[in-house]
Amino acid sequence: MRLPRRVTRSHHGRARPAGARADRTVSDGDPHVGTAYIALFNHAFARKHGGKFVLRIEDTDQTRARADSEQMIFDALRWVGLTWDEGPDVGGPHAPYRQSERGEHYRHHAGVLVESNHAYRCFCTEDRLAKLRVQQQAEKTTLGYDRHCRSIAPEVARNRAAAGESYVVRLAVPDGPVAFHDELRGEVSRDAKEIDDQVLLKSDGMPTYHLANVVDDHLMEITHVIRAEEWVSSTPKHVLLYRAFGWEQPKWIHMPLLRNPDKSKISKRKHPVSINYYRDAGILPQALLNFLGLMGWSFGGDREKFTLAEMIDVFTFDRVALGGPVFDLVKLTWLNEQYIHQMSYEQLADALIEWRLNRDALIKLMPLFRERIKRLDDFIPATEYFFSGDLDYTSVQHELAIAGVAPPDLADALLAYVERFEAREEWSAAMLEAEARAWVESYGWKPKLAFPLLRLGTTAREKTPPLFETLAALGKETVRSRLRKTAATIDPEALKRRARGPAKAK
Repeated sequence: MRLPRRVTRSHHGRARPAGARADRTVSDGDPHVGTAYIALFNHAFARKHGGKFVLRIEDTDQTRARADSEQMIFDALRWVGLTWDEGPDVGGPHAPYRQSERGEHYRHHAGVLVESNHAYRCFCTEDRLAKLRVQQQAEKTTLGYDRHCRSIAPEVARNRAAAGESYVVRLAVPDGPVAFHDELRGEVSRDAKEIDDQVLLKSDGMPTYHLANVVDDHLMEITHVIRAEEWVSSTPKHVLLYRAFGWEQPKWIHMPLLRNPDKSKISKRKHPVSINYYRDAGILPQALLNFLGLMGWSFGGDREKFTLAEMIDVFTFDRVALGGPVFDLVKLTWLNEQYIHQMSYEQLADALIEWRLNRDALIKLMPLFRERIKRLDDFIPATEYFFSGDLDYTSVQHELAIAGVAPPDLADALLAYVERFEAREEWSAAMLEAEARAWVESYGWKPKLAFPLLRLGTTAREKTPPLFETLAALGKETVRSRLRKTAATIDPEALKRRARGPAKAK
């Protein structure tokens, strides 16, 4: 973020400073609750101190970039009640705000570092680097680049590059300790011997996270970097870059990570992490934002329910506790209940209509149900599972089986199907069916035996409209969550095994 002299930003899962920033390259396309969590604290800090909230799209990893993810982030952040002063969709004095459109800045600054001997060209091939990793693993030495190209004379390296030889640009890490002050943690120091000669510019001319963010934070006049604590270990690399450029560092604030009740880092393997999931599950945006405001931060006294404006009014980082805040779904539901019970009847009716009872949402279901109902009152019972959250598998539990397949194997296989569609960017009936057919083939099962399991797991019904059209209409996060719960119903240990490693075909 940046204060009067500059701004505040945040970014998906890796909170950041001045000028709020979000990442368009979310792994499964859906915006993560961590995005909103960090954006909230950037937003509150900026508003409290008269700064600006800036949204920056960090999409330099083109292998993960998805065009639709950017709009999903905009929509999700606006849905919870956050707005920004600068960004790709609103413009601003530091445009462009997509890193994929700022390549000229990164290439120029990488060149500045090379010329000042703070960075160097590395010509090592992928094959050499792979062999180096194997050797280091065999010798049980620290993994990392061995600085093989660091001794190449600058003129020789320049000539090799001019001749067309492929190279990356690496940071020339100096000797000695690298220290910085974290506003929440105090002095943090790391020995440079533990820091790899990080790639700054890839062979395709695209920057890595480290170079792009330091350059952009400087050029966009970011004063405070507010991000998640998982980036503490990367901050020394950023400090070295600031030193190499001769730039003033921003203030560093690393927020505690969101945790599951068992204190593990929040992840989709244990709980839904998509903002869209909570929206579709009927969580009110103001309740979710309020809940995220409780993550590691205290309003004061015993107060737990407050508005964004009230949070901003009393906001200070002195109220942040570093113990990992627990993302407790029971607590979230309780808080959501408080908001619902304080609504007027008119407000509650409006919230329900906006949620799922609006015209556009109902029209999407018409192709699945128009030919299946005879009277209008058939519609509600026929579509109930589209509007409910968790399903009750009691009446169908005995049918969650495939003859001759042991429950643990069946549960693992079900999770393997989830892994298949999670890896796909597309979400459509055609994709879901193609993956399902490849899935059953990998296990040697017949579709007529396995597909009913998918139907029961996602609807708790034996009969529905066409299976894969139904899954597509339910949405990725709902299907994912329900199949995981089905696996846990079949075998309570399934999710624990999944956390230890991916399920495999038997």
